[in-house]
Amino acid sequence: MELKWLLYVTLLALGILAAQAHDMDEDNDADDVVDIEDDLDDGIEEVEESKSETSSPPPAPKVTYRPPVPTGEVYFAESFDKGTLDGWILSRAKKDDTDDEIAKYDGKWEVQDMKDTKLPGDKGLVLVTRAKHHAISSKLSKPFVFDTKPLIIQYEVNFQNGIECGGAYVKLLSKTPELNLDQFHDKTPYTIMFGPDKCGEDYKLHFIFRHKNPKTGKYEEKHAKRPDADLKSYFTDKKTHLYTLVLNPDNSFEILVDQTVVNSGNLLNDMSPPVNPPREIEDPNDQKPEDWDERPKIPDPDAVKPDDWDEDAPAKIADENAVKPEGWLDDEPEYVADPDAEKPEDWDEDMDGEWEAPQIANPKCEAAPGCGTWQRPMIDNPNYKGKWKPPMIDNVNYQGIWKPRKIPNPDFFEDLEPFKMTPFTAVGLELWSMTSDIFFDNFIICTERAVADDWANDGWGLKKAADGAAEPGVVGQMMAAAEERPWLWVVYILTVALPVFLVVLFCCSGKKQPSAAEYKKTDAPQPDVMDDEKEEEKDKGEKEEEEEEEANEEKLGSASQEEEEEEEEDDRKRASEEEETVNRSPRNRKPRKD
Repeated sequence: MELKWLLYVTLLALGILAAQAHDMDEDNDADDVVDIEDDLDDGIEEVEESKSETSSPPPAPKVTYRPPVPTGEVYFAESFDKGTLDGWILSRAKKDDTDDEIAKYDGKWEVQDMKDTKLPGDKGLVLVTRAKHHAISSKLSKPFVFDTKPLIIQYEVNFQNGIECGGAYVKLLSKTPELNLDQFHDKTPYTIMFGPDKCGEDYKLHFIFRHKNPKTGKYEEKHAKRPDADLKSYFTDKKTHLYTLVLNPDNSFEILVDQTVVNSGNLLNDMSPPVNPPREIEDPNDQKPEDWDERPKIPDPDAVKPDDWDEDAPAKIADENAVKPEGWLDDEPEYVADPDAEKPEDWDEDMDGEWEAPQIANPKCEAAPGCGTWQRPMIDNPNYKGKWKPPMIDNVNYQGIWKPRKIPNPDFFEDLEPFKMTPFTAVGLELWSMTSDIFFDNFIICTERAVADDWANDGWGLKKAADGAAEPGVVGQMMAAAEERPWLWVVYILTVALPVFLVVLFCCSGKKQPSAAEYKKTDAPQPDVMDDEKEEEKDKGEKEEEEEEEANEEKLGSASQEEEEEEEEDDRKRASEEEETVNRSPRNRKPRKD
């Protein structure tokens, strides 16, 4: 829990540091520096308050358990909610070809509640012991006969302690006169085997059916192909999983886990070995002719080894250009007897031989380039060619890879309805496990998909709903995982805190336009102020130019008006002068009276 709160404080501190960097860019006044320690203290107090507030989460919605009830015809249905093994038979058989100590089917079965159950009252069948053979079985209400209806087998499994090596598969036991559930063992005939199995890192989901050869009457196991889905989580997550096999009269099949198809196919095409043998086989009596040539390439018979080809030249030769390093100690051995070693007190020279001190690296050689007899280093021989071989050419007599001829298969048969298997009359669990407490529940065998789905919803569906209601959210799951694996905190910090810090740093580091009052009183203009002044000067210059143009236009207009007025005034003056001249003329002068 301390790591959890340490993560919260670290995230808060990174956010505060980013905010501080942003504030320092916006404000250069030293008096406005953020006190990080005070903010951290406040942040820790807030975290502690939130811790106390969230320590009591609201109660999860309660899911009430009711035993499932089949909604249609079934051949077998078992929920174990009665709390007993009524109707189930424990095997008392011994396994053949096994040591007597472990040959008995003496593993214990009990009806119990599941560990950490979220559904009180929901019981199941539990394989209690480990490293023992377990076998238990129960009769169907009536034998299942493969005719025109599908077969649906469904049940739940929970590996409560995980699983090391063991299975949780069921066997549908064939209807035979010899069937004795009290002696149920590994060789008891079965029609279908289905369910999960794991050993080591091999995770399997078996679907095997025993097919009867119509010619020989012998049975052969047919295995479904391995599913492509990853099955590991079903064995390791300690959750209850629902396994369903649907087998249809048209030979198609589906395998579902938790109502999701993980494998599907056809009995005629997707089983190994195939249901029907090949029509033709290779003739076992056919033999390859002695002169049959399968060589696609042969050595060129006409090729001749060149005269200058030296097969005896060595691959490596001494480097004649090498020079012994200066300071090489030729007379000093690489290893010397340990001067500090002492002969053990219990050393017996008669039995152990003459005692010799152990060898150690010569200390004189540590400062020298080397000790002992110096030898030239070996280099690749440029004249080396190796053993001569003639080049390979196409074989003109090549006949291909020989194969025996095909003949009709004497054992051929064609069964187009492998769905019609041997009827079965009981269901059983015959298991060996190195892990205890495997939980089984809600077995059903029926022919209608809707009946199986209703049974699943009333059983496994309730478990899933209860687990979902009790599960923490994503953050809670991350915290729980980190408590189990503390190194995840480093991953969380790197994947969450670092991107948040970078986003805050890059998104919030933009500089706002400061007011004039925020500038320091220095003679040197501030970079941002200089930019603003340049902008203002540019705008002012443009405005002055416009005003000057307008003034020039007005001046031009007034000048032209003055010129017109001056011209008119000149015209008037000339007119008055002309008029005055005319009046002064003698012709127009009046006689003066005396």
